[in-house]
Amino acid sequence: MSVRDPAASPAPGIAVPRDAGAAAARPTTLAWDLPTRLSKWTLAVLVGLAFASRYYGDANLVWHMWNGLAILVVLVFRLLWGVVGGSTARFAGFVAGPRAVVGYVAGLLKGRPRHYLGHNPAGGWMVVALLVLVGAQAVTGLFTTDDIMIDGPMVRVAAGWVVERASVLHQDLFQYLLVLLGLHVAANLAYSLLGRDNLVLAMLSGRKPAGHYVDVASATPGSIARAIACLAMAVALVFGGIALAGGKPFP
Repeated sequence: MSVRDPAASPAPGIAVPRDAGAAAARPTTLAWDLPTRLSKWTLAVLVGLAFASRYYGDANLVWHMWNGLAILVVLVFRLLWGVVGGSTARFAGFVAGPRAVVGYVAGLLKGRPRHYLGHNPAGGWMVVALLVLVGAQAVTGLFTTDDIMIDGPMVRVAAGWVVERASVLHQDLFQYLLVLLGLHVAANLAYSLLGRDNLVLAMLSGRKPAGHYVDVASATPGSIARAIACLAMAVALVFGGIALAGGKPFP
């Protein structure tokens, strides 16, 4: 007579998948559209390359300057996409007020986090902070000089005090950017490993498990044609703006 192992039996009321593939078949819903994901990962790669090109690039930092201009293009695109893009990409959809941020953090600390399909209130402000800091780093780079052989694209048309101040800020802001990036990565990894949502995977695939979310049940993707128009506009604004201001748009 065989003895059934109690540990192998499911508790009453708990449904057990018929096979291992059942978990993989769990329905998902769109969280972030393709342009949003591409801009995020492109910006992440460009910031990493900016560090590499600064310390391991060519002596005249031409690669580094092209890198900075590319960052500005992606930032301008993201700002435009934050107005006309998909529902979870729009700033109006994820930049919340202080009360919402405090309420979300309080629920998180109590072990009862509210789940958002897009960015949660705290994460939304992290996105804004990163965009502002990366933008400040890129803009100050336009006016940076080493007073020897390297001049940013806008140095020749800027006042001396502007160039001096921008050169100092360009060096100093990078330290704060590293700290903020570290917090962002750590928070995403912690939420992915300990929380219900795998944010890293969701930002790669664009999808999250279907379920109840505080903001929306499913995202509405932005138009690809509109994304291409935003990208073209971003390129024109960055390079055209530098040229019209009398700078050197092409390093």
